Amino acid sequence: MIPCVVVPDVLRVGTVAMPTVGPDRTVPVLHPLLASRWSPTAFDTAHVASPTEVGLLLEAARWTPSAGNSQPWAFIVGSRGDETHCQMVPHLANSSARWAPTASLLVANLSHRYVEGTDWEYSEFSLYDLGQAVAHMTVQARALGLFVRQFRAFDRARLSDAFAVPEHWEITTLSAIGRVPTGEGSPDVPGSPSLRWRRDEITWPPT
Repeated sequence: MIPCVVVPDVLRVGTVAMPTVGPDRTVPVLHPLLASRWSPTAFDTAHVASPTEVGLLLEAARWTPSAGNSQPWAFIVGSRGDETHCQMVPHLANSSARWAPTASLLVANLSHRYVEGTDWEYSEFSLYDLGQAVAHMTVQARALGLFVRQFRAFDRARLSDAFAVPEHWEITTLSAIGRVPTGEGSPDVPGSPSLRWRRDEITWPPT
């Protein structure tokens, strides 16, 4: 039986009030770190990520489960304005260059795709496992009051060259991480059918 707890009528995320309870005021609750997660395209340029925050984000990724404990992930972390960040920004696509550089951190998420010098897969689950690691990082970011937007709008080849990424590794995605400006709220309001598939639409067989 799913435990039920009494919670406030709304969970406030930025300026958006997210309903959390039904008429009886006692319902199973999505964890606030998950319920409050969204992907901003505006970040607080006054916020500077501390070394402790960066360390905790990487630690969350480090403890992610992986197939055979293969841990097929690596990360390039650029803090806004540092040398690594400055190497990343020129290789952003026009669409992401408008907002991503304002985040406190730009993180390149790498997957170990092949055994070095071969076309053999290092792990058939490398992309899956990297996704889990980035998800863990995203939840840890929320615990620190930060938000993450993951994106693919960058020049993979040139970014790989800039950091001498070997061919058996792949920069799969980037993450922009930081605080949102005061007054920014999630555009997502739970209950709107345009935001997420219904639960009966993501279970098989379809009903």
